[in-house]
Amino acid sequence: MSNEWNMKTYMKGAAMLTVSAIIVKLLSAIYRVPFQNLVGDEGFYIYQQVYPFIGIITTWTSFGFAVALSKILSEYKSSGKAHALPRILQIAFVYIGMISIAFFLLLYLGSDFLAKTMGDEQLASLLKAGSYVILLMPLLAVLKGEFQAGGRMGPVAYAQVVEQVVRVSVILLGTWMVVSNGLDLYKAGSMAMYGAVAGESVGVIFLSFIYWRGFERPPVNQINQFVPIWPILKDLTIISISASISALLFLLFQLVDSFTVFQLLVENGMGKLQAMEKKGIYDRGQPLVQLGIVIASTLSLAIVPLVAHRMNKEKGRTAIPFMQLTFRIAFTFGIAAALGLIVVLPYVNEMLFQTKEESITLMVFSFQIVWMSLILTLMAMLQGIGKVKIPTLFLLIGVCSKWLLNGMLIPSYGVLGAATSGNISLAIVFLCMLFYFKKNWNIPFASFAFYKGIVIASLTMIVCVTAYEWLADNVLFESLTSRIRSLFISFSAVTLGGFVFLIIIAKRRVIGEKEWFLLPFGKRMAIFQLWLNKEK
Repeated sequence: MSNEWNMKTYMKGAAMLTVSAIIVKLLSAIYRVPFQNLVGDEGFYIYQQVYPFIGIITTWTSFGFAVALSKILSEYKSSGKAHALPRILQIAFVYIGMISIAFFLLLYLGSDFLAKTMGDEQLASLLKAGSYVILLMPLLAVLKGEFQAGGRMGPVAYAQVVEQVVRVSVILLGTWMVVSNGLDLYKAGSMAMYGAVAGESVGVIFLSFIYWRGFERPPVNQINQFVPIWPILKDLTIISISASISALLFLLFQLVDSFTVFQLLVENGMGKLQAMEKKGIYDRGQPLVQLGIVIASTLSLAIVPLVAHRMNKEKGRTAIPFMQLTFRIAFTFGIAAALGLIVVLPYVNEMLFQTKEESITLMVFSFQIVWMSLILTLMAMLQGIGKVKIPTLFLLIGVCSKWLLNGMLIPSYGVLGAATSGNISLAIVFLCMLFYFKKNWNIPFASFAFYKGIVIASLTMIVCVTAYEWLADNVLFESLTSRIRSLFISFSAVTLGGFVFLIIIAKRRVIGEKEWFLLPFGKRMAIFQLWLNKEK
């Protein structure tokens, strides 16, 4: 079978990644809506305060270490050292196990301290409940790494979906039972944490069952095979961090908010209950941004191996078209998703979360979709050309900037200041990465005509949707109740906005027909664009 990469192969891979990632990301974002509806803004605040702790550790261990281990195993196989694989698995399991135990003890024994630092001592019970999921990570990471190294992506993909389905089911069902029985919201938050434990447990059982069915016990001399430990540990650490750091950025920003937003609101005169509700309303932006960056995040997964492969051919010049197309896709859909969401956000806010409170704050928050889409894409490209350390430093600078700006802006502007600080910090990260990328790889990503077409499409969409919303709110759906009216306006306005945006970019050929054909599900758009621009 040929190993030759081409644009079509790349985009087919991106399509597969998109489908699997969309299922998981949709579940991850959508369950927060009924959860918030069940527990209200105060309950949502409680959950979101603790979620980043669990999300960061599980992303690094179950995703980052799985990628790192699969890469190491694949390299040993390709170099004719397959006999050393059982020993490498042993080393990885012990190493990840030690890290997981350390984080478990940090969360469990340090729960009271962390909760007090966040300004809400009752959060300690949630930290303890969520800490148990960390103990499952070593086995999960090793199983995923083993399957991925063998090219068996099916079991891993199924396991991830099963994990998420079980997690979401336990969270929603358990929360409904807690709320129905009149228990306090911190109990509901703890139940949500146990949902993560249940999901990961089922994932481990699922993968273990498939693995042991086809397991062949290696000879003792292979298990005891000498393998230098330090290089394995070094590669596991560096590769796992570089593979997961861009995915961790959004979670790290949430962690900063957990330590700063509520505390600063209270310190500046807001009552505790009101501060909890404000933080909960602010956290409504998390699932909205998650959905907005689906395309960029899934494309970034495919671009890393592609660019790395192409860099070895013709001095890397054949990687340029992939880089340019991926950047333009991320920019186009990032802008469309962000501005499209912003223009309908008051109605989406009420439709999903029952009220229109802090819609301006959520509009500002939603613009982070643009920065995140571009950062994920640039980070993926830089990983592909072997540049990891400096971009990682940029991401950490962004986290520090977020912390400092929260302290400066929240006292004066409340949660709007927190949303603004997120945008400024992400913009700093993007500009640093862009400058660094251009320094190493000075290629134009897009022409002036491309940016002009995006601007025209965006402005036209905003004008048309804004005019339609006024008409719908005051004439078409005036007789409906407030939330039902928001439901109809949201769906119809999003449909109109998407149609107008696509019409403009198709008419101006922002993305060429051949490029549309290469995109996942882009064939219909290519045909439509050809029809739209044919000579009358």
